Amino acid sequence: MACATLAASPVCADPLHDAPAGPLGSAHVAPIVLDDAYLPTVPASLNEQIIRIPADASGSITLETTIYKPDGPGPFPMIVFNHGKIHGDPRMQERSDPLPLAREFVRRGYVVVAPNRRGFAGSGGTYEQDGCDVARNGLGQAADVAATVNFMSKMPYVDATHIVVSGTSHGGLATIAYGLEAASGVRALINFSGGLRQDSCTDWQGNLTQAFGDYAEKTRVPSLWLYGDNDSIWPAALIGKMYTAYVEHGASAKMVDFGAYKNDAHRLVGDRDGVRVWWPAVEGFLARVGMPTGVQYRVNDPAPPKPTGFASIDAVDAVPFLDEAGRNGYRNFLHQYPSRAFAVSDSGSWSWAEGGDDPMSVAVANCQKHSEDACRLYAVNEAVVWNGSAATQTADGAGDSAAEGKGALAAR
Repeated sequence: MACATLAASPVCADPLHDAPAGPLGSAHVAPIVLDDAYLPTVPASLNEQIIRIPADASGSITLETTIYKPDGPGPFPMIVFNHGKIHGDPRMQERSDPLPLAREFVRRGYVVVAPNRRGFAGSGGTYEQDGCDVARNGLGQAADVAATVNFMSKMPYVDATHIVVSGTSHGGLATIAYGLEAASGVRALINFSGGLRQDSCTDWQGNLTQAFGDYAEKTRVPSLWLYGDNDSIWPAALIGKMYTAYVEHGASAKMVDFGAYKNDAHRLVGDRDGVRVWWPAVEGFLARVGMPTGVQYRVNDPAPPKPTGFASIDAVDAVPFLDEAGRNGYRNFLHQYPSRAFAVSDSGSWSWAEGGDDPMSVAVANCQKHSEDACRLYAVNEAVVWNGSAATQTADGAGDSAAEGKGALAAR
């Protein structure tokens, strides 16, 4: 069984430019230009706080939940983000930490709430598979979404009349299932590549399609669906069937096909690069349902060091301290997408990372696992940033794809 991919393997390809339009109509993609220098600044941490939310009335099971918010007392509109599911034991999954999405919504004055549902990461309880009954599975997941919305709606800094619920992959299914009994203040649902894939179940595609049709019959909250053409989980024909079943059973929804994204459209919402793909469609949808979209705060993205001109980006032999395996690692790095970073230490340890929220941090941290010397960034995106000094260069965040090694290339 598989229902989400939270990481993707890198390939050599053109990432975002000239992506082909899909059969469902394509999203207009434009750079997000923010003139926010005059606005109050939210810390890079986004005022992150980890709390535990009761999953039921007894309080015996609690959900590990991450909150990001602007400064001040509020009340702020709220968006809840529901995570996907990795292969294997959901307890081994990392805490939901959707920094690219959180940063974009905190900029616009939202509280962002990211719960781990029962049985995931550090939350209590047990994940219930419900056999091959996809509709029941989604409703079970939606119960934890409801618990989160109800708990957070009582917080004094939350505007309980302006709420959005969103999710990716398995979390997208949970989001749409939650629409059946959404709280009165929930104005919109956003489904990023939602569903549940169960290859071991007979007619799993039919089961999934039927589940969306069942949910639609009682759902009155409008939803936005965002899917891409090169999704590793969902065949294009299935995406169309799921959406058709949903709208034909009476629900209000809009589908946006954003075309191809890097090597896998399923990774869109976990990538900082993905924001400029999904935000234009989300912005228009939110405005139509009466949710705010204007920038209210300055929130800085992780910034790369300035280019130094030490060498050209493709000069493999110019990278210091590397052996042949390290040079091969750097050649592999050169085939990654533009949000990428390569780190090296004086003793020859190295690592590259691509995607996610901040590949610079991931490259340095993974390199450091193999080195007693300080690891430093050599190249970021299309530029060499190495200056030959011992000044440590770091940043905070998480990446999607990475490789590291000392003398040999090892997958992360």
